[in-house]
Amino acid sequence: MRYCILSTEKELQFVAMPDSYMYQLVALLHRLHKEIGKLTVSERPALPEVIAECTELELHAQGASIIQGIDYLADLEGRFASLQEENYPLIALLTEIRALHAQLEYLVEEGEYE
Repeated sequence: MRYCILSTEKELQFVAMPDSYMYQLVALLHRLHKEIGKLTVSERPALPEVIAECTELELHAQGASIIQGIDYLADLEGRFASLQEENYPLIALLTEIRALHAQLEYLVEEGEYE
């Protein structure tokens, strides 16, 4: 597993992903940052900044926890799917989120997701 450290306005988030899928998560988040300004909805989902990624992570702060990548992507999909966007082709962003989520679901089904 690899861990992605994300910074939101309020906290740090730690997302665990299978090693060979971390690049896809980071690329997805960068793409969402690039495209979110093009949305015409008034309330855009908040996106975290990618701070770092690492192979080992030991948390010491109370309340800090590791979010599984599959859960993080499900939440991200929900935030974008709920938007009432009429002008920007939001489906392209949702397709990218759903594609990575589906890959992780396949790993779970095959017993390869830790």
